[in-house]
Amino acid sequence: MKKQLATLVLAIAAASPALAAPETFTLDGTHSFPRFSYSHFGYSIQMSRFDQTTGTIVLDKAAKTAKVDLVIDTKSVSTGSETFNEHIQGEDFLDTAKYPTATFKSTKVVFEGDKPASIEGNLTLKGVTKPVTLKVTGFLAMPHPMMKKDAIGGTATVTVKRTDFNMGKYAPYVGDDVTIDIAVEAIKQ
Repeated sequence: MKKQLATLVLAIAAASPALAAPETFTLDGTHSFPRFSYSHFGYSIQMSRFDQTTGTIVLDKAAKTAKVDLVIDTKSVSTGSETFNEHIQGEDFLDTAKYPTATFKSTKVVFEGDKPASIEGNLTLKGVTKPVTLKVTGFLAMPHPMMKKDAIGGTATVTVKRTDFNMGKYAPYVGDDVTIDIAVEAIKQ
């Protein structure tokens, strides 16, 4: 009887579709760039980015869950001007001497169908952590045509107040609202 039961269990297991498991993807640093923009005295919208970002995304397609963990090297800020890069890295803004990284750690990813629609989590800038919700504006999961590995990519956006992160110098003349757009690509490990 035990042998028949064991045979039946094995037969059912073999006939069942394989259950998907969480997959870990590592950010591709050559295609992952957080950008930020803000009003400069109302004259223009200034756009800058960070050139070095690392992190992982854990995605379970079947369960429709995910976890995002990003680390941004704030010393890699790129404004288009070396002088302004140093200004942004100073104590009044990013204070990269004390806070060389910014982080985002998700607490919940909300899916619509098979794709993430929003990512709730904690953003830490200049030592201050605040909850934010990133709106996902694009997402794709498919085999990478050049690397021949599974890959994912997406873009998400959020607007924060820089005064909430102790970076309020010149506000409100230089806009307090900062829009952060995060474009990432990640390769399955």
